[in-house]
Amino acid sequence: MKTSVTLPQSHNKPTAGSRKRKRIEAGMGYFTGPMLLGVLVFTLIPMIFSFMLSFTKWSFVTGFDKIRWSGLDNFRQLFQDEVFLKSLGNNFIMLLAVPVGMAIALILGVIITSHVYAPGAFKVIYFMPQISSVVAVAVVWQVLFHPSYGPVNGFLSALGVDNPPKWLADPTYALPSVMLLMIWIDLGVSLIIYIAGIKNIPADLYEAATIDGASKFAQFRSITFPLLTPTTFFLLVTGIIGNFKSFALVKVLTDGGPANSTSVVVYDMYQTAFVDLQTGYASSMVMILFVIVLAITGLQWLGQRYWVNY
Repeated sequence: MKTSVTLPQSHNKPTAGSRKRKRIEAGMGYFTGPMLLGVLVFTLIPMIFSFMLSFTKWSFVTGFDKIRWSGLDNFRQLFQDEVFLKSLGNNFIMLLAVPVGMAIALILGVIITSHVYAPGAFKVIYFMPQISSVVAVAVVWQVLFHPSYGPVNGFLSALGVDNPPKWLADPTYALPSVMLLMIWIDLGVSLIIYIAGIKNIPADLYEAATIDGASKFAQFRSITFPLLTPTTFFLLVTGIIGNFKSFALVKVLTDGGPANSTSVVVYDMYQTAFVDLQTGYASSMVMILFVIVLAITGLQWLGQRYWVNY
């Protein structure tokens, strides 16, 4: 006689709760569709199209049938273009504004966190330039640094300076003036992020250091700065990328002048594409800028293992 054996039911059978959770997750996935479509249409496709155009001679006003393949001629011309090389050099000089602004933000962050009453008010004050209109900020800066009637030169003249700088009207001082404004605008973001990083440092470390007799500077050097290296790395990467993308401030404040002393690659690209109507040539500038930013970011990622403490 055969004996029938009843096998236990599988415990892997989905329950009502797990099925409901899967339906919710599938439904949430549909919300990412518009975002992915936006990335595809407004980012990936334009990047691919710009890469293809960098090897052509074309103007967007002539239509697609006028596209002519030119190979590497645009890139050869770029490295003989004095305006482009000047703009690229200005971009690298402007990178100095990133570490200088970060250093000021770090010092202010330490002071505001430990030695200032009502630190929230100071955070709002320093963050105001970031949320203000670039046009309004640039106009105020132009008035402040006006070579003849500006209050900055008026103050210098009152101190006895006979020939104060012409600032934005002088090729020697125009780029440092723009960098100074960039530091002022971006200071609030770095300050807020540094303060958040400082508050995440355990207070026990400072208490132990104080008991051991460590000075405030020693605590900053041995505790605060090393534990803020991830924050510093983040600000450095994003700051350099943002610095290379600077356009609106240069366009409104100086329009690339005087004598191209404040022109940057993005501004030169705008002039080439939408004023000179050389779309293919401007696309080659985009590719050069993309490679430079990618290389600098890659070097930062490779180098962070030697100085960032996680």
